[in-house]
Amino acid sequence: MKTPFCLPLINKDVESEVLSCLNETGWLTTGPKVKEFEDEITKLCQTSSTICVNSWTSGMLLLIKWLGLDENDEVIVPVYTYVASAFAVINSNVKCIFVDVNDDFNINIDEIEKAITKNTKAIMPVDIGGLPIDYIALNKLLNKESVTSKFTPKTAFQKKIGRPLIISDAAHSIGSLVDNIPTPLFSDFSIFSFHSVKNITTGEGGAITFKIFNEEDDSIILNELRLLSLNGQNKSAFEKNSLGGWKYDIITNGLKVNMPDINAAIGLAQIKKYKNILLPEREQIFLKYNTILSQYSWAILPKFISGERKSSCHLYQLRIKGFEEDERDEVISRLASLGIGVNVHFTPLPMLSYFKGKGLNIRDYPTSYILYKNEISLPIYNNLSLESVQDVCIKLIAIVNEIIKENEY
Repeated sequence: MKTPFCLPLINKDVESEVLSCLNETGWLTTGPKVKEFEDEITKLCQTSSTICVNSWTSGMLLLIKWLGLDENDEVIVPVYTYVASAFAVINSNVKCIFVDVNDDFNINIDEIEKAITKNTKAIMPVDIGGLPIDYIALNKLLNKESVTSKFTPKTAFQKKIGRPLIISDAAHSIGSLVDNIPTPLFSDFSIFSFHSVKNITTGEGGAITFKIFNEEDDSIILNELRLLSLNGQNKSAFEKNSLGGWKYDIITNGLKVNMPDINAAIGLAQIKKYKNILLPEREQIFLKYNTILSQYSWAILPKFISGERKSSCHLYQLRIKGFEEDERDEVISRLASLGIGVNVHFTPLPMLSYFKGKGLNIRDYPTSYILYKNEISLPIYNNLSLESVQDVCIKLIAIVNEIIKENEY
């Protein structure tokens, strides 16, 4: 039985929404489908408002631009993440301060505290695999007098918040919970990815959602972000296309990062069934892996629930106790020969050539390397059958046991 690592969900619901976009509204770029998708995200997250963009990276670039951060400001980022987390900061000409993680792959709160300076404007926690970081501890830290007293705001909004912002890299974690509350309510801003491999996909795409600050500020934030996402133009193409609606103005120097309706239609079909159908399906797959693999002493299982935190089950990040990189890579190679697709999430940033060239050394981030060297991400996606999960486990178990036996000689 062949099992690819990941497949996007393309079903009759998706086809129906896309055909509706093509045949009913007759509109492909940003329009009514995007607005409906944004409203569904806001409802799921219980946040104030949402703006869709064309990628996670665009969302972060847009938000940093709106916040007015520059080369004198710092954003704290974990080294155990995909490169986009760091590059969005670096390409905005803002200083990236790197810290290590805990053994659950999530950012280390103690390391954040050590890294905070008077120039720290934001923390970017990354909910790796869908498990939220300890947002309760992070909020507690950022509201300590020792942190707030050194905070130096540059804008009226920053002054009103009075501490470094929490900008969550929630690329993996839509639908996750903290204390049975949607995770975005514990951040100031959360940015989702709707890339092809994500729990909800639009092919390519992303969204910024933000918690309720107050009615006046929320309206200003949404309107200014939307303006910035459309080249600083005060009307969308959909609005300009109305009879006599051609006239527009450019209010500020913006970006062009809006999501098209044709993409939103794909995500809209999925998000309507996400909470009650699609997310529980992923949870079932995750727990099936746990049930089977928990019988083996070499299996270090990922957490579905950790204290008050509940994962969105985006990844199943298995670790194999005692294995080094070469042994992990051999497992991947042997699985591939049997038609099983797996992955590694992620190569820590200090191990990548670009960041090595900037002076980062993996020896300075020991936990990240310990996690990386024996991590294997197993297939988890909607429409993956439990029979396929069992087949993956049978083949994986046989291969790991073979390698352990080979190492004994």
